[in-house]
Amino acid sequence: MNKRKLNKRREFSEQIRRKAVKEFRSGKYTAQELADLYHCTPQTIYRWIYKYSPGDSPHVNVVEMSESADQKVNDLKQKIADLERALGQKQIKVDFYEKMLELAEEEYDLDLKKSTSSRSSSGSGSTTK
Repeated sequence: MNKRKLNKRREFSEQIRRKAVKEFRSGKYTAQELADLYHCTPQTIYRWIYKYSPGDSPHVNVVEMSESADQKVNDLKQKIADLERALGQKQIKVDFYEKMLELAEEEYDLDLKKSTSSRSSSGSGSTTK
C-alpha cells in the first residue's frame, strides 16, 4: 500500500504576520528564531518582512547595525570638531597677520594693504593710437 504524506498548509492572520515582522525589526528575534516559533520556514518570515515593511524589498538588502549608525554619527561629530578647530586656528593667524600689517603701517608710515580704489595696471605700456 502507498502512503502519501499530505502537506500541511498553515494560514496566518495579518495580525500575526505583522507581529512577527515587528519582533524581527525590533531585533528581539532572527528570521530563523521566528520561523521556529511560528512553525514555518525562514523564507515565509522574509516574505512577511518584505510585505509588511515599507522600506524593505526583496531586491535590496540593507545591512546596518545600530552601532554602525551610531559610529557614523560619532565620526561625523569628530570631523566637525576637527574642522572647527582648524578654522579657529586659521582665524587666529588671519587676525595676527592683520595686526602685524596694521603695526607695520603705523611704524613705517606705509600703505601695505592693496587699495581697491587704486586703478588697475594697464599692462606694459599705453595702447593709444
